Amino acid sequence: MKLKNILFVLFIGLYIQSSFAQIDKDTLSIDKDTLRVLFVGNSFSYFYNLPQVINAMSEYSKKVHIETRTSLVGGSNISQHLNQTKGTQTIEILNNQTFDYVVINHHSLATIEDPDGFFESSKQMVELVRNKNAIPVFMMTWAYHSNPLMIEMIATAYDDMGKKLGVDVVPCGNLFAETRKWRPDLNMFDDDDKHPSKHGTYLNALAFFKYFTNEKTTEIPKRITTVDKNGQELWLLFLSQENADFLQHLVDQYDFKTRLN
Repeated sequence: MKLKNILFVLFIGLYIQSSFAQIDKDTLSIDKDTLRVLFVGNSFSYFYNLPQVINAMSEYSKKVHIETRTSLVGGSNISQHLNQTKGTQTIEILNNQTFDYVVINHHSLATIEDPDGFFESSKQMVELVRNKNAIPVFMMTWAYHSNPLMIEMIATAYDDMGKKLGVDVVPCGNLFAETRKWRPDLNMFDDDDKHPSKHGTYLNALAFFKYFTNEKTTEIPKRITTVDKNGQELWLLFLSQENADFLQHLVDQYDFKTRLN
């Protein structure tokens, strides 16, 4: 074969290979599974925009896009969401929209001040969500900065509830405790002793990313961005690379599902 013919064949081969590579990349993007997730709860979920951070992190998943919606009212408990009080709209949202998952965020003192009510409202919410053909999953809350021993009662109550109702619990509270154990210098709390700081929200979002995707978190950047209504980049969280690496490693090494169906 003449040299120019050989070069032509090589060129065509490289062009076809490049085209297929581009097609595969585009196909992966198009073929991502979309999960519609509703967050029900209070300010423990909306501090530093946890649902939006999870949505932004899902851009780094190889197979899952997480579309998030919220029904969050500051200071609310699950009974108020069930009874449509305190301005909650959860029932209306569930009646008019469809979701794959509903993440349930109890009041931070629910397991301590009213353990029976905690279990009963959990049961009612699980029944409601399942009747809407969605999967309920609970976000374990965490101990306050001033009282780290709270986590023992919180974790026990969530573990027991998860087993009895057959639901998964993403143990954000346990992850907070582990962070405080290994990195006491890392501020996990906002100024009020209980709400998550940017590090706390980053950690919670990593946990939900791993829960929904079953992927490692190491590709997620230290700065989380989204897009505003005008199509402009909007910065949600800024972390140092050292702190982002630590929190990712913690989540990836932690067997964090209380119960696996």
